[in-house]
Amino acid sequence: MSEISKKVAIVTGASRGIGAAIARRLASDGLLVVVNFARSRDSADALVREIEGSGGRALAVQADIGAPGSMKALFDAAETAFGGVDVLVNNAGIMKLSPIAGVRDEDFDRQVAVNFGGVFRGMREAANRLRDGGRIVNFSTSVVGMKLPTYGVYASIKAAVETMTSILAKELGPRGISVNTVAPGPVETELFLTGKTDEQVAALAGMTPFKRLGQPEDIAGVVAFLAGPDGGWVNGQTIRANGGIA
Repeated sequence: MSEISKKVAIVTGASRGIGAAIARRLASDGLLVVVNFARSRDSADALVREIEGSGGRALAVQADIGAPGSMKALFDAAETAFGGVDVLVNNAGIMKLSPIAGVRDEDFDRQVAVNFGGVFRGMREAANRLRDGGRIVNFSTSVVGMKLPTYGVYASIKAAVETMTSILAKELGPRGISVNTVAPGPVETELFLTGKTDEQVAALAGMTPFKRLGQPEDIAGVVAFLAGPDGGWVNGQTIRANGGIA
């Protein structure tokens, strides 16, 4: 297959954790991958070298998705390098936990800017520029259903993402573009572990029937299914990839 005929994916927040696992998996499935990063250039460049060392093609592109214009820049870079975009994975996000009574304005605003504004602008850009038959995969959290204390702002924003996903799926259906959301449970990443005690981590791991935390590769497999040929009839859905956590 020539490079020009290959599918192209943008993965936001792809320098580490779940995003890096998604980029690796999509590249191994034959997609050309734009590895977005905000600050971790060294990690993003290392991932690109890893992908290319395995026979894939990837490009690292810096962009803070909380800033207006960032998603346009990502699509511009993808189109310049690879000719177009077929898959957008809106993975990037931040999490600042606090009881609602103690949420600082700056933490609220930053989470809204990245977790909702960035995802919204990604969906909007994809709606205008994704090739027909493409895929959009957004990210939520299983805490939307669990409603755990201290997750009030984070989970509420993700609930809004789930709603927008369902609406955009109906709007883009006539073009054969699917729009879905993956809602992980506890996954062993830096984002999840930061600020938690060993006891809290163990308690959350114990809530799953498997009695373990998810791994980034567990989530990457779900995204690969939605982005691949077998996921074409799944649309407008939120998949709670959480190991069966209550």
